[in-house]
Amino acid sequence: MKDNKDNKAGITPIGDAIRSLLNSYHLESKFDEAQVIASWERLVGVPIARRTRKVFMKNRVLFVEFKTASMKNDFLLHKSKVIELFQQEFGKGIVTDIVII
Repeated sequence: MKDNKDNKAGITPIGDAIRSLLNSYHLESKFDEAQVIASWERLVGVPIARRTRKVFMKNRVLFVEFKTASMKNDFLLHKSKVIELFQQEFGKGIVTDIVII
């Protein structure tokens, strides 16, 4: 019986291959940013996402604009927890801070 290791020699997992391709074209950070923005509603929940006007990233900082001042204040109380959620999901280097605008 052949060892499974021998059959998989030279085979790269698709996720690793895509990451390598993105990295070679210097698109990895843009891909990560798009993933963070796309996951906003899933990670913070629908009630917060509905009160969000705009979400974008620049230099590993997530910028969030809320529809009301009260939502801004409420979010500030939980900002560190939300940063932790994003870091657990994407790793510590992807989202380093969240700025409320």
